[in-house]
Parts: sequence; C-alpha cells; structure tokens
Amino acid sequence: MEQRRPVVCILGPTGAGKTATSLGLAREFPVRVINFDSRQVYSDFPVITAQPSPEERAVCPHELYGFLPTTETINAAGFVELAKERIDAAQEKELPVLVGGTGMYLQSLTSGLAPIPDIPDDIRERIRKRAEEEGGPALYAELAKVDPEYCERTHPNNRQRNARALEVYEATGKPFTWWHNREVPPSPYDFLKLGIKVDLDQLTPLLKLRIEKMLEAGAIDEARRAWELCPDENAPGWTGIGCMELMRFIKGEINIEETVRLWARNTRAYAKRQLTWFKREQDIHWFAPEEHDKAVKFVELWLADRDGER
Repeated sequence: MEQRRPVVCILGPTGAGKTATSLGLAREFPVRVINFDSRQVYSDFPVITAQPSPEERAVCPHELYGFLPTTETINAAGFVELAKERIDAAQEKELPVLVGGTGMYLQSLTSGLAPIPDIPDDIRERIRKRAEEEGGPALYAELAKVDPEYCERTHPNNRQRNARALEVYEATGKPFTWWHNREVPPSPYDFLKLGIKVDLDQLTPLLKLRIEKMLEAGAIDEARRAWELCPDENAPGWTGIGCMELMRFIKGEINIEETVRLWARNTRAYAKRQLTWFKREQDIHWFAPEEHDKAVKFVELWLADRDGER
C-alpha cells in the first residue's frame, strides 16, 4: 500500500504566531506554505488580514494568499479543491504546510467533505438575495426549524453559512447535517496538526498592538483603495473583521477611536470562537508561540517515524 503524503497543519487563533512557526519549519525543511484562512484570500486587504509580508514569502513558496477579488467568495468545498491542487503540485521533497485559523476549511480538508450535489443557480441566487434583504438572523430562525443540529455549529449573524445550509436544504430536501453525516472517502494525506496555544487574556493586548501596527503599515489607505475599487459594503471581502470597521470609518460613520475599539473587540471575539473550535479536536499537538525549535523537532521526529514505517 502506497504511503500517504505528509502534510503539516499549523493552526490557532488569530495573532497567535502561526506564520512565525511556519517560517521556523521552512528554515529546516523544504516547505511549501498553503493558506487556510478565509480572510487572507482577498487581494485588496494584505495588511488588514495580516497576510505574510513579501520578506516572509521570500523564505519559501506561499500559496492561496491574496488571490481573490473583494467581490467574490469561496466556501469550504472551493478551498478544499484549491488546497488539494497545491498539495499535489508540491515537489516530492517539499513538505506542504497548511497555515491558518479557519477551522471549517481545515476540517473539510482533513475529514473530507460530504458529496453534496451542485446547487442550482436560481436557488443560490434567491437565498443570497434573502440573506441581503432579511439578514442572517432571519435565515437562522428558518434554519432552526429544518436543521437544529446545524444551528449549534453556526451563529445567527453568520449570513454566509446560514444561507449555504438553507440552499442545500431547499435544493436537496435534506438538512445540511444529513449530508455531513454521510460517509466520505479516506484522505490521501497524512496530517500532523500543530496548534499555537495562547490564553485569551494573554492574547487580548497583543491583538490591540497588532491593530496599531496594521494602522502604521497603511491599513486605512489600503481600505480606501479597496473602496475605490469595490464601493459595495455587501461584497464578501468587506465582511472580514478590520475591513468592516475601516469601511465604516472611511465612509464617515465612526471616528478612528471607535474604529479601533470595535476592531479590537471583534477580533477578540473571533479569537475566542477559534479557541473554542480547536478545543473540540483531539489530535492537535500544542506549542507555545515561542517554541519554534520544539515544534520543528516534533515534525522532524514525526517524519522520521513515517520513513521508518515504509
């Protein structure tokens, strides 16, 4: 039986230091970094979404960062397809390293996706319009009647996920969770999950400092340029934390102090949700942000054990 390809996953809350850990690995192994953060895919927001800098990208190849226009969206299925393409395209000696914090994307890749049929365009468009006109909570209330189990995994304000679940139900007559519970084929990859563990209270001041550095790096000008290109507040790229608050600032709805306050509050809330998500997973090996050498050694031993099993 052919051995599955090794893939390392570096996960954790926003601002925990995942990029630094990936670069630590890249200094010891031939690494190809592949993004799995749903916000870092947008081309107009490299600073606001904390995408790796040009200097960081020069250390090793980086994939799936900043490739999507603000007007477009990508779901878990689309991400899985792109990620698999990048993993399979990596050279034989390269170690694919997935880096990010979007738990649904990673789970979809590591655990597999249910074979949900394609959704007809008319149903998708109708649900999308309802989401814009009625908002996420209205869709959530309807979803609670047909798929209460999925409601435990989403949030009333998560318009995109609620709309996706409803369009699947309308198109197939089956709840989203029914599809998720179907058997999926085994993965062709062997995953090692490394988590960057930071206490939320420890992370909170670091997140505020991170926002200040983003502002110094030109986040406001970046938002202004993005607004000139896409002056549509409902465009998918604007829904990200930081993008949303800065959009309100450049439109004159709030001042800079309120912008920073909301940005920091919403970022902390997102980090809390990420920590809750990853706590549910049992196969994560946790490291402190400064334990780069320890994480590298762990990967080295894991790869050696795999080679010994051949």
